[in-house]
Amino acid sequence: MSENPISLIGADPHQFDPVAIDQLERTAAMPGIARVVGLPDLHAGRGIAVGAAFWSPSHLYPHLVGSDIGCGMALWQTDGALRKFRLDAAERKLHGLDGPWDGDAAAVLEAAELPADLADASLGTIGGGNHFVELQRVEEVVDSERFAALNLATDRMWMMVHSGSRGLGQAILDRWTARGAVEGLVSDSDEGRAYLAEHDRALAWAIVNRRVIAARFLAALGLNGRGLLDICHNSVTAHGDGWLHRKGAAPADRGLVAIPGSRGDFSYLVEPLSDNADTALHSLAHGAGRKWSRGDARARLSKRFRVADLERTALGSRVICEDKQLIFEEAPQAYKDIARVIADLEEAGLIRTIARLRPLISYKTRRI
Repeated sequence: MSENPISLIGADPHQFDPVAIDQLERTAAMPGIARVVGLPDLHAGRGIAVGAAFWSPSHLYPHLVGSDIGCGMALWQTDGALRKFRLDAAERKLHGLDGPWDGDAAAVLEAAELPADLADASLGTIGGGNHFVELQRVEEVVDSERFAALNLATDRMWMMVHSGSRGLGQAILDRWTARGAVEGLVSDSDEGRAYLAEHDRALAWAIVNRRVIAARFLAALGLNGRGLLDICHNSVTAHGDGWLHRKGAAPADRGLVAIPGSRGDFSYLVEPLSDNADTALHSLAHGAGRKWSRGDARARLSKRFRVADLERTALGSRVICEDKQLIFEEAPQAYKDIARVIADLEEAGLIRTIARLRPLISYKTRRI
């Protein structure tokens, strides 16, 4: 391992939380970890920094991927005309989306070459935490030539889905943690291969889950859609002669990437650039990154705002979140400035921005 295996992507080193840096340093000291990258959205997690990538030539670490294997962002362009969109009407239609999906789960899993016994009531549901579905519009086309080449439209509704493998990923992490995998698994071993097989199934399940979620929301709104991308940011994949763990890090080697801001900020459609990609372990920020922990956000914001205040944003968008604790934990104020994150990626030569997207309705959960 090199003397300094940690690289940070960001114009201002003071932007990074010292706790997150300490977590990176501890991870870099683990056996077999050769390179670590902290991205502009880096923040402290539960023992492992989020917004980071870790490369090992020899070891797999399930806890560096975390419990939500395959969590990621999918972006859809719908056939809904923007001029016909009405906030009130759309909000009224978004009911009954938190309960179990009534479709043929076994069939969609079989189509994805997944076993039918992975079907359960969580398939097609968003989940808690920072997961969401967001209806959006194009605010600004930054690269008009690339936008046109991708056959994208400014006069249509867009939809972003952020979710993962739900309880499946958690069960896999728990099982391997109980088996001592926190000490690492040699990749070329029976245990390493067994973990990878379970990991890959959970990643595929998460992709199916986002598709089903999208289908449910499109059906509720009476729309059809075209999937533009689906990018996982919690995974471990073969990379070079080793293994690249991404924890809250979008891949820069899978095509277009959607990088969301907070629920009250813009999101960005970007295209990775290859020249400097290795400096960031072929990874990008997966979002704005937390500025405050969930507990801090609750404590700070519940004294200043009512729930109703947080159901509307400075951009005029709406937030549907009928969990009174979660709406404070996930408030825009708890997150970093997404424009700064994007600027850091651009200045590092890692991306070109294609378009900026404005939130219209951010859906997290409803009681009914």
